[in-house]
Amino acid sequence: MISYRVQRDLARAISGVENGVLTFDQALARVRAASGTNGTLPHADVIGVTGPPGAGKSTLVDRLIEGLRTGGETVAVIAVDPSSPFTQGAVLGDRVRMQRHSGDAGVYIRSMASRQAGGGLAPATRDAVRLAEAAGFDVVLVETVGVGQVELEIVAVADTIVVVTVPALGDAVQTIKAGLTEIADIFVVNMADRPGANATAVDLRHMVRESARDIPILQTIAQDGTGVAELLAAIVTKRAAGETNAVRAVRFEIVRRARDRAVATALATLDSADGAAVLERLRDHDITRSDAIDALLAILGGPVHAH
Repeated sequence: MISYRVQRDLARAISGVENGVLTFDQALARVRAASGTNGTLPHADVIGVTGPPGAGKSTLVDRLIEGLRTGGETVAVIAVDPSSPFTQGAVLGDRVRMQRHSGDAGVYIRSMASRQAGGGLAPATRDAVRLAEAAGFDVVLVETVGVGQVELEIVAVADTIVVVTVPALGDAVQTIKAGLTEIADIFVVNMADRPGANATAVDLRHMVRESARDIPILQTIAQDGTGVAELLAAIVTKRAAGETNAVRAVRFEIVRRARDRAVATALATLDSADGAAVLERLRDHDITRSDAIDALLAILGGPVHAH
């Protein structure tokens, strides 16, 4: 079990980092002092749960807590909620949904406000995960905020990534195609008692086949626990394989940084004197849109003739 004192100090440490009051090293020292961990930091299995809004992620995480605790493992949950636009605080409060675990000394649940961050995670999520590891938890569950976008940031913190969707969610499967097939370790069609669940699972199987990755596709009904045992078994299999997520994490981080740099360079070109001159000629109808694109790409140093 994780003592009350350790949980208290962990909560204070995460708040300190989140609010900029403590550096990560200061927060880590406090957690290690409380938990008695010295030398090499203990490693927790970090399981990310991501997917579009309304997919039932929190209910599914609640079921996972139950199953992991039945197996005797301690569990920390970092649940990223949408932020209030006024206070920047968390709106939904996943701890309320998981209140039945509040008296369990082997469970720690922390809601973090996304604070308008993209990618489904809060700015301090990675630090919170590392602090929960230092506190001695066996498993850390990270639930991303449902932003309706491809939430690739989770690959930077999780060892195993569970992507949750539901039937009849419009373009949810199309959204997944944008990139989550590359990072998902397990797909879950939740609310499988709804019409269209089998069709959604078939669509996912086609996508997985195209990606050439071996990704289990499961169906669950988190409300009553149907299929959760199979999901836990798939997670156990993935954890037992001991595969590292480091290579994928680095690949996505490099792509993300390269993309950010490319965007910054393009914007700087558009805002430069030469770029402004090209756009002015376009406004004056001296050149066509294609000519303007070619001229701007030439300034940027990229390929021209983009007709």
